[in-house]
Amino acid sequence: HPMETGPPRPHIVKMARRRGRHANQDPSREMSNWTDRSIDTALNIFDYAQNLVAPSLKLGVTGLSRSGKTVFITSLIYHLLARSNLRFFEPLASGRIDRIYLEPHPDDLLPRFDYEGNLACLTGTPPRWPEGTRQISQLRLTIEYQSDNFLARSFGASKLHLDIIDYPGEWLLDLTLLEKSYEEWSAEALLYAEKDHTTPHASDWQSALEAIDPDDPADEAMAKTLADHFTDFLTAARAASPDLPTIPPGRFLMPGDLKGSPALTFAPLALNGAAINEGSMAALMQRRFEAYKSHIVRPFYRKFFTRLDRQIVLVDVLSNLNAGPDHVHHLQNTLSEILKSFNPGAQHWLTSIFNKKIDRLVFAATKADHLHHHNHDQLQNLLTHLTHSAIHQAELEGADVKVQALASLRTTQEVEVTHKNETFEALQGIPASGTVFEGRTFDGEEEVLLFPGDLPDDIGRALLSPETLPEIEILNFNPPTTDAGTPTIMPHIRLDRALNMLIGDKLR
Repeated sequence: HPMETGPPRPHIVKMARRRGRHANQDPSREMSNWTDRSIDTALNIFDYAQNLVAPSLKLGVTGLSRSGKTVFITSLIYHLLARSNLRFFEPLASGRIDRIYLEPHPDDLLPRFDYEGNLACLTGTPPRWPEGTRQISQLRLTIEYQSDNFLARSFGASKLHLDIIDYPGEWLLDLTLLEKSYEEWSAEALLYAEKDHTTPHASDWQSALEAIDPDDPADEAMAKTLADHFTDFLTAARAASPDLPTIPPGRFLMPGDLKGSPALTFAPLALNGAAINEGSMAALMQRRFEAYKSHIVRPFYRKFFTRLDRQIVLVDVLSNLNAGPDHVHHLQNTLSEILKSFNPGAQHWLTSIFNKKIDRLVFAATKADHLHHHNHDQLQNLLTHLTHSAIHQAELEGADVKVQALASLRTTQEVEVTHKNETFEALQGIPASGTVFEGRTFDGEEEVLLFPGDLPDDIGRALLSPETLPEIEILNFNPPTTDAGTPTIMPHIRLDRALNMLIGDKLR
């Protein structure tokens, strides 16, 4: 009322704030989110109905490039089928597994994981590493087992379909784009080009950027030129430092069937906080960026990530540690952003129909065979510290989170070397052909003794001053050879423990 004095009544303020918030929202974005949620719910209901007939578990195998996804899956499948060397996989160790076998591929539109081809590479003469993941793939294992519950066991053997889903590590980075604007991504890309290991490869792209005013009229030919320069920059930076994280879009590095598509014809611009005007180059790039998220990233996320039951994230910690403190910090931020795309939480039969959650998550520090076993706990603690915030958030949501140091395929043996009455712990293995170490170039057949170094006992304190972290000697070793006439055993480190963390409870 005009004659009233004093502050407005609380319920009027509350309503005014609500109107303001809704007025600023994008109706099309709200409709898109509602549609996505409806599709997710429909897919979850479909999965739930199928599980009533044939129980299954979808296991996502995730990791940045060169973290060892292909070898992990191949080794995991091999040991399950062979039912060997898995003494810490409780259902097998207790004798409750009756049978494990490969099923016909369940999805006619999704490529099958090439288990047989990858195994042939790893166990050939000579053995060699298989090609890394270049497209999404899946494989189904069926496990027949006896429940440890007397009542369930009285009905006979139980069965679980295990669907293992693999996809390129580069695509994983795209998930971080879902919550970013074009302006934010452009700024991050420009900062990425200033890093020590990327700057030498950024000159052509940066020169092309300097010749462009973001407010210039949209030009398709120039957009393609900028996109090509940006892709060349990412490719060169990855080739020079293949073990280090890059930035999205991942399909610029591994386009698959999108090669040459307009969906990949965009690039970051130096906006410097300026507004994006309609009809400008910046507007064209922004539109393509949003289309990439809407038509490529979101469908991929919806079809696979929102339907996962369990997740393992493979992390090559040691390579980033050797690259310096900036890379350790970058890895930590990357992992935190990636985990924001997951949906961790406790599973309940009713809520999972409408909103499936990842109820168990395993972080695995790979290449444990590059350290003496006395350092494995420190390696595990290092990954625990790097993923602390992500683990804390997932546990708050009710998910069960584990961290494990492992080697899916052990490439070294631990030996003791005596010199001047002192005994030293070393590793022995065969470096890959062309590996240069201490001034020597190896031919892929000669063994080497390596003293990799030690991680500090107090990892938490060491991370407070990352520049003091020691450098670990890492070589690219060949897969282990198998003597003629002996069975292939595919040696590993703690693969069985990781497997028990991921699916052991589902076989009870």
